[in-house]
Amino acid sequence: MRGRGEQKSQDQAEESQEAEGPKADSQGRAPRTVSIQDFLKSLGPGLITGASDDDPSGIGTYSQAGAQLGYGIGWTMLLTFPLMAAIQEISARVGRVTGRGIAGNVCRHYSATLLNIVIALLFIANTINIAADLGAMADATKLLIGGPGIVYVLVFGVTSVAAQIFFDYSHYVAVLKWLTLCLFAYVAALAVAHVHWGEAITGILVPRLTWSADYLTTIVAIFGTTISPYLFFWQASQEAEDQRVDATKQPLIEKHYGAQNEFHRIRADTIVGMAFSNLIALSIIITAAATLHATGKTDIQTSAQAAEALKPIAGAFAEVIFALGIVGTGLLAIPVLGGATAYAVGEGRRWPVGLARKPKEAIAFYAVLALSAGIGIALNFTSINPISALFWSAVINGVLAVPVMVLLMIMARRKDVMGRFTIGGALHWLGWLATAAMALSVAAMGIGLFM
Repeated sequence: MRGRGEQKSQDQAEESQEAEGPKADSQGRAPRTVSIQDFLKSLGPGLITGASDDDPSGIGTYSQAGAQLGYGIGWTMLLTFPLMAAIQEISARVGRVTGRGIAGNVCRHYSATLLNIVIALLFIANTINIAADLGAMADATKLLIGGPGIVYVLVFGVTSVAAQIFFDYSHYVAVLKWLTLCLFAYVAALAVAHVHWGEAITGILVPRLTWSADYLTTIVAIFGTTISPYLFFWQASQEAEDQRVDATKQPLIEKHYGAQNEFHRIRADTIVGMAFSNLIALSIIITAAATLHATGKTDIQTSAQAAEALKPIAGAFAEVIFALGIVGTGLLAIPVLGGATAYAVGEGRRWPVGLARKPKEAIAFYAVLALSAGIGIALNFTSINPISALFWSAVINGVLAVPVMVLLMIMARRKDVMGRFTIGGALHWLGWLATAAMALSVAAMGIGLFM
C-alpha cells in the first residue's frame, strides 16, 4: 500500500506531464497532430447544448426582440456570449469531475428541501417550454400544409418521446443536426437583406437601455432563452453520462490523470457550441430588425409573420425554411428539455439514469421524461398563442436561472464536491458575473412591472 508521499509525487508527475504537453514516443516519432475531423468528433455535450439553445423558444424570442426593438438590442448577444460560455463550462466541469449531474450533487451535499424546490421549479419551467415548443412546431407545420394544429402537437410530442425511449439517441441527434442547418438561412439572409450595418454594429457594441416594463421583460426573455437552467443540468449530466458509458474514463475526482486535457476539451466544446448559438441568435435579431422592424411590423403574433424575416433570401420558400427550422430545432430541443428534467429528478432520487440505458434499465427515468412531455402536450389544449408562449417561457427560464446559478457557483467552489478541481480564477469570476447580470435583469424587470 502506497503512502501519501508516494501518491503525491505521482500526482505531481502526472500534472507536470500534462503541463509539458505531448512528447515524442519511445521510437522518436512526433505526436500526431489533431485534424479538423478529429476536433469535430471530440465535440459533444457543448455542441448539442448550443444547438438546442436555438430552439423554437429562442427563434421566437429573438425574432420578437428584433422586430420590436430593432438593431439596438444586438448588444445582448455580445454580452451573453462569454457569460453563457462560462456558466456552461462550469456546469460541464461539475459533471466531469464528480461523475454526477447538478441534481446528483445537490442531493448529496444539500438538504432534501432545497433539492425538491430546485427540481420542482425545473420541472415546471421545462414542461412549459416543451408546451411552447410543441405549439410553435404545430403552428409552423399548419402554416405549410394546413390541418388541425393539435394533431401536429400530438404527432411531434409522441414521436419525440418514443424516439428518446426506443431509438439510439446518438443516431437520433445526428439526423436532427441536419435540420438545424436551416437556421443558417438567417446568416445568409444578412447578405441580401437591406441591413444598415452602421446601426447594426452600433447596436452590438453600444448598449441602449430603456427603462420600461416591456423593454426590461424582453431583456429577461433574451437572457432566459440564452442562459437557460435546463442547459446547465443537461450539459453536466451529459458529461457524467459520457464518462459512465466510456470504460476508459472515471470521475476526475477519483482519477486525476488527464484532467487538464479533459478541461481543454470541455472548454473548446463549450465555446464552439455557444458561438454557434449566439451567431444564429444575432443573425435572427438583425434579420428581423432589417425586415420586420424597418417596415413597422413590431408585434409578431403568428409564425407567418415571423417567417417574413426570411423573404429577402428565400422568397416564396421563406415559410418552408422557417417551418423546417422550427420543427428541426424543436425536435432537437424537446429531448434536451425532457432529458434535463428526467436527469434532475432521477439523480435527485438516485435512480438509474441515462439515455444510453435501455427502457427496462431506467423505467422511472423514462417515465419522468414521458410525464413532462405529456403535460406539455396537454397544455396545448388550452387557448395559448404559440409565439406569446415562446416568449413567456423564455421569461420564466430567466427568472428561474438566478437561484440555480447561485447554487451552481457555490457548489463549484466546495472542496467536498469538486476535490482539488474547485472552480477558480477568471472562470469563477465570469460565472459570478453571469449570475449578477441575470439577477439584475430580473430585478429591473420586477421593478419596471410595478412602477
